[in-house]
Amino acid sequence: MSKRIHIVNGDSTKWILEQSGLDGEIVVWRELLCDGPVSEPLFSDEFWQARYDYFEKELNVSRLEYFDKTIKELLKAEFLEGVEELVLWFEYDLFCQVNLMAVCSFLLEHFRKDVVYSMVCVGMEKDRQGWQTLADYKPEDYVSLYENRINMSRASFEYAHECWKVYAKKDKKGLQEFNFRKNKRFKYFHVAMLQEQERFTDETGLNQIDRKIIELLEEGRHTSGTIIKLLLIWQKTETVYGFGDVQYEHRLQKLAEYYEEKNGVLGLNLVGQKIGA
Repeated sequence: MSKRIHIVNGDSTKWILEQSGLDGEIVVWRELLCDGPVSEPLFSDEFWQARYDYFEKELNVSRLEYFDKTIKELLKAEFLEGVEELVLWFEYDLFCQVNLMAVCSFLLEHFRKDVVYSMVCVGMEKDRQGWQTLADYKPEDYVSLYENRINMSRASFEYAHECWKVYAKKDKKGLQEFNFRKNKRFKYFHVAMLQEQERFTDETGLNQIDRKIIELLEEGRHTSGTIIKLLLIWQKTETVYGFGDVQYEHRLQKLAEYYEEKNGVLGLNLVGQKIGA
């Protein structure tokens, strides 16, 4: 195994990192722990069973595919014999920050004193306008990102583990009361958890994303593909969800009782018109 391991937030980051010239083995964190059931302790048998069921029943991902693409990849970061350095590469949004909490919790369980831990986490950056993702950087920029990485201690992982435990309970009051700003290394935990609170449903059973979908359906001139594209544009300017097509397509399907399709165009039905009023 390489003396350096990079744990990255997705395959696109892996590709750019491979072009950067930085050496080290790359592990891709392909879980999307911001969706579906989670629990504490992390990665227990019960945890994996719940994730298997969620991917299979809700996302139509077979157990074999889930194991090969997700669990098998994560196991690479469990055995750190001979490793001298481990670097995390993540972004500011809710999707990434929840995964980052989990990664840190995972690393705490396997913490080694002889490994140097650090993190690159992009978001609001000097001399750049708006929120930045790792895809906004060229391969040659990754060298600079690496050189300016944040050192991580066991105490950092312990704090992230506490954050994960709060998140895993899926309790809005708990999220509101916990101090997600306590450790300055994780400067986007607070922003992400504020966004997470918008996913809790109101008295109508809808959350912020549902309301946006209802708004688009009310226009009655979009296909499902267009609605998903509009949601992806919306999240970049008005939210920090950081979701992909899968999350929005899944949420649109969950609202099927509120709309009907005519000639490929989706529009509110009578039930949806009442909820949107």
